[in-house]
This record gives sequence, C-alpha cells and structure tokens, in this order.
Amino acid sequence: MKKEKINKFVFDVDGTLTPSRGKIDENFSKFFFDFCTLNKVYLVTGSDRAKTIEQVGNVIYGMCKRVYNCSGNDVYEGSTNIRTTDWTLPALARTFLINCEYESPFTIRTGNHIEERPGLVNFSIVGRNANLEERARYVAYDTFENERKTIVTAFNTMFPDLQATVGGETGIDIAPKGADKSQIITDFDKNDHIYFFGDAMFEGGNDYSLSKLVSHAKPVISWKQTWEYLTWFQEQRIAN
Repeated sequence: MKKEKINKFVFDVDGTLTPSRGKIDENFSKFFFDFCTLNKVYLVTGSDRAKTIEQVGNVIYGMCKRVYNCSGNDVYEGSTNIRTTDWTLPALARTFLINCEYESPFTIRTGNHIEERPGLVNFSIVGRNANLEERARYVAYDTFENERKTIVTAFNTMFPDLQATVGGETGIDIAPKGADKSQIITDFDKNDHIYFFGDAMFEGGNDYSLSKLVSHAKPVISWKQTWEYLTWFQEQRIAN
C-alpha cells in the first residue's frame, strides 16, 4: 500500500516570518498561530533559541513540531534540546574575518562582529549591535557593493572544509561544510511533501541548499508575501 504524502511546512524566520531582526507582526502572529494548529510547522533559522523566541514568541515557538536553530546545529522541540553541535571557528578563519572587517571601506562599526552560536558563527561588518539606522546604511552599501557575496566567495575558496553563506540583511553564516540548513532534511521522511519558505534562496544565500532538496521551495521577499502564500493555501484547502 502506497504511503500517503504528508504536507509539512518549514519556515526561515528573519525576512520570512518577521522583519529582519524584528518581532513578528501582531496580526500575522494570530494568523500563524491558527496555521500552526492546523498544519505541521517547523522553523529553521540561523539565529539562536533566545533570539528566535524574542522574534516569534514562546507560544509559536512551542507550537512548532521542531525548531532548527543555528541552521540546524541546535535543535529543539519546545523547551527540550534534541541535539546540539560544539564546533568552534578555527583560528585562521577568525583571522581572515578580522582582516575583512579591518579592510572594509564601510566606516560604521558597532561591535559584536563575530558572534559564536552552537555549531555556527555569524559575521557582520557593521556588527550585531547596530541599530536600525546603522543596519539600513549597511544594507544600502552592500546592495550596491555586494561586499558580503565577495567575502563569501573568498572565504569558501580559502577554507574548502567550511561554508559561508549570506544570511539576513547584514550577516554571513559560517559552519563546517554540510552543516547548513540542508542538514535538517535527514529528519524528514522521503514521502513528506515539504513546503519551504525563505528569503535567501539565491545561490550563496543561507536558504539555498535546503531549497534544492524540498518538494516546494517558496522564495519570498518579506513576511507579508509569506502571509499571502499561506492565506492562498488555506483558501485552497477549504475549497477542496
């Protein structure tokens, strides 16, 4: 007897369910709460657990079947840690990033440029302490100069056992090769019908690798577009 395919929904967080580094919209949160009660929902994000809860709230975090923090290197079901990775950034790679920060023509520095998370490092020229105005200035600069993509290309050439990808609006995610979002696919059954929503599915983005492995990759440009997709899906299900 052929096994029935099960719909499962996997979401990036920054830029997909929330504004980048921001909290989920109150009205969208109510809609997404209802969506979680009716569907099997998973989150996969480069952020750590504390930041993800800050963005989506404890209730939605707990309603998800599983949350893959730090690109799947720190995994939770509710408050229970399923597994975590203890990888740390090699000294030579750290030196490379420090040099990139020093040599960047972008002049604003806010601190916390190399943020270490379980199994993952996030690197930012402007720094993780940047306020909204400072972040916006870096986004405008990077959009024109493609600085992050240039750093990613150089890093991946110099460190073939590691993998750097563009993540969020100002950062670069770095982990051992293969320890990116694509690693979560091993937790899903081959019969699962996976819908994956993310804002960085372009080559070099941190949603790219997973997008190539799922049934339906849905690139979005904002949480508003995600809401539109999900509203359409709910309406189609009711109609059928």
